[in-house]
Amino acid sequence: MVPIMNSLTLPDIAAQAARQALPLEWVGMRGIALPVLLDGQRLSAKADAGVSLDDGEARGIHMSRLYLALETLEQRNISPTLLHQILEHFLDSHSGLSNNAYLKIHTDLLLKRPALISPLSGWKSYPVTISASLKNRMFHVELEIEVPYSSTCPCSAALARQLIQKQFIEDFANKQLNHAEVLAWLGSPQGIVATPHSQRSTAQLHVHLDEFVDELPLSAIINDAEAALGTAVQTAVKRADEQAFALANGQNLMFCEDAARRLNLALRRSPGVSAFKLRVTHAESLHAHDAVAESHWHREQA
Repeated sequence: MVPIMNSLTLPDIAAQAARQALPLEWVGMRGIALPVLLDGQRLSAKADAGVSLDDGEARGIHMSRLYLALETLEQRNISPTLLHQILEHFLDSHSGLSNNAYLKIHTDLLLKRPALISPLSGWKSYPVTISASLKNRMFHVELEIEVPYSSTCPCSAALARQLIQKQFIEDFANKQLNHAEVLAWLGSPQGIVATPHSQRSTAQLHVHLDEFVDELPLSAIINDAEAALGTAVQTAVKRADEQAFALANGQNLMFCEDAARRLNLALRRSPGVSAFKLRVTHAESLHAHDAVAESHWHREQA
């Protein structure tokens, strides 16, 4: 029986005619596990690969052809050129069936960050999504990046300072001030009776790239965002680093509105960025809800 089975042609059900003749905007696979090369790093990733099914008479696409085309991502660094080539391969393998092709790659970019004072350093993980499309032969790339940072509430800082002033008046009213006594008071819980609240916050950046960009500016955008925000979360720290971080937070008070405006101005100056949408979320330690601000920008055509 085995030789007889091997001699038979395997059925191609996807090539059969559809019972309802109707085109589909996207058909493919989501969550394909694969390794990728990004900024010289081999990273674990998940990919979404799909094409439009413009031939409404066709029952389906050839998903295995899309899957096999992704093998290039294991061998070459991800770039706009490589993404364009993969999408072209998607369409070439679906000639007569599809006019548009899509690819999304979800991964975590690792960047090594130095401590603020000590010689220590450590790795930080930044969730990123790279989206590429080829629609009616027009190629387009977008980046989604998540950047964590620390934010300290300006309102709570002012209220904390007022309480410290009040405590100072209570403890030193009608007393001759002594330098050593005041210095000890400032370093004690009896003196610093209140502190402002700070929280880990997140900036979600959705960036549209110019057509002429040769490389994905992931690291550059992350660096620009962290520089604008001023208080990036840390990795390996010693006490000197923690103290420097406390100082940085105290000198960098911001509402979510402040963070959104800073990022807007920074991303406008980032090379290769033609448009963006951003959202900042401050996971409030005071409230049971988050504080959120959003902003967007699109470069006007000359």
